[in-house]
Parts: sequence; structure tokens; C-alpha cells
Amino acid sequence: MRTVRQHELGGPEVLAVEEVERPEPGPTEVLVRVAAAGVNPVDWKTRSGGGFLREPPFTLGWDVAGVVEALGFGVTWLAPGDRVFGMPSFPREAGCYAEYVVAPSRHLARIPDGLGDVEAAAVPLSGLAAWQALVDTAGVGEGSRVLVLGAAGGVGHFAIQIAKARGAWVVGTASAGKHGFVAELGADEAIDHTRETVADRVRDVDFVLDAVGGEAGIGAVPGLRDGGTLVTVSGSAVPALREAAAGRIRVEGILVEPDRIGMEALAALAAERKLRPWLERAFPLAEAAEAHRLGEQGRTRGKIVLTVGD
Repeated sequence: MRTVRQHELGGPEVLAVEEVERPEPGPTEVLVRVAAAGVNPVDWKTRSGGGFLREPPFTLGWDVAGVVEALGFGVTWLAPGDRVFGMPSFPREAGCYAEYVVAPSRHLARIPDGLGDVEAAAVPLSGLAAWQALVDTAGVGEGSRVLVLGAAGGVGHFAIQIAKARGAWVVGTASAGKHGFVAELGADEAIDHTRETVADRVRDVDFVLDAVGGEAGIGAVPGLRDGGTLVTVSGSAVPALREAAAGRIRVEGILVEPDRIGMEALAALAAERKLRPWLERAFPLAEAAEAHRLGEQGRTRGKIVLTVGD
């Protein structure tokens, strides 16, 4: 089978298509014939620095959408031919930049009718990060006031839709040229982070999702009410954020986890047309390096996806 493998750390040029043996599912695993694989910032950060996978060789990719090809012993709730999507094994190697992937069956969920494979592949990692931050960590619900930093990006654009589906009021930060996109997603207000500070516009929000990291999160701290919650996707930002918070608010760093329950919740929202993945661009598997080059520019809306099937 074809896979995009790398044997050294470095720039996008280290990604190369190779032929390898097709994997076989072990107990409680399924073999998925991949239709599409999502591309996330963690992919190019791992490619260049090793990350959780440390030293290559390895195959990148944690977002997958495809069809169940075979079952390992003990899997009873899926069958060959089922369309599935998920984020298997993160942060361990999943190898979704490939024609076939072996995944723990309960790291997957069925793709709802009406959601195409390419769209489905855009959902898992970013969608789960938003869900786990908003719902599992902060309990965002009816009447909550939510601020999303990086509202037009992969995590951010899902966060807006999830928060609105749960009855929250939402404001998001994005450059002026993306305000129309943020409004289309359902945000009640948008802030141009290049021209104004969050503290000047926002007061007494219940929850901040920092999908950017760094100084952006610190600038949002004054806008939170006492006892509010800030969740950041940047673990390195947590100490500075907690220092800025001075005990007035809760600060948490999130590392997204494989989660069948969360995936099923996202699938239900998609089936109800309350969640729509936005695709910046789809590339064929052989052009994974070009997908990384585009993503590393940091100017995309929504997600980038690799198409793998015919």
C-alpha cells in the first residue's frame, strides 16, 4: 500500500510516498481503507521536531475517514463496509497518511449520512479539541458567554459552531478579512485581533478557548468573569496564563484525546446540520508536502485534507 513516510526531521521535503506492507488488525482493532486524512498543525510540528513520536521513521496523520475493511477479534459493533471517522491512537503513531490504517475500534464513530469522506476527515482532531474544551472541561451551555481566539482556524471554526449549537453567545477573534466567515459560522461578534485588543471589547465572558497560544491568551484574561475558565491548546502557555490569572479564573491546558463519545456527538451535530467542516483545500496524498507548506503559512480557514481513495 502507499503511505507518506519520513525518515528524518526537517521541512516538508522530507515527506515521501513509499510502498509498504498493508497492516493487519489485532484484537479490538479494525482495518480502515482510507478515503481521506485531515492535516493539522501537530502534523508539521511533529515532522520538523519529532514531538510525541520523537525520532523517525514514522508516518504522520491522526484524522481519518474511510471504510472498515476487516475486523480484529472481539470487535462486535462495526462491520466491513461501515463508513467511519476518528482520531486513532493520538498522540501515539496512527499513520493516517496512508491507504490503510489500523485503529482501535472505539477510537472511531460512524460517519453520518450526508457528510462526505473529505468533510468527515476534517472533523476529528480539531472537532474533538473544541468539544472536549467547551463541553467536557467548561460545560458550556444555554446562555454561556464564550470567546474563541483564532476563530477562523481548524479548532476555532468548530468551537463557534459547537458553542452556538449549545445555546451560547459567541465572539471570535480573526483578521478583518475573515469576519464574514466567522459570522457565517454563527458568531455573534468578531474582533480584529490585528487592530484592537480583546480586553477593550469583551467583559465578563464565562469561557475562553485559546486556539492560538502565546500572548493572545494572556490578553484575554481580563475579559473573563471571576470564576470563569480559560482552556488553551498550548501546553507551554499554561504557566504564564496561570500567573496572569492570579487565581481569579481557572486555566487548563488541553491535549485532545481519542473519544468515541465525542465523535458521536460531533456526528449528531453534523447530521442535524449544526456542524459543517470548512475546507480550505484538499490535496492528493502524494502532495502531502504541499499541504504542509500551505498549513504552515498560518492563514488558512478551517481545515486542509489529503484525499487518498480513488
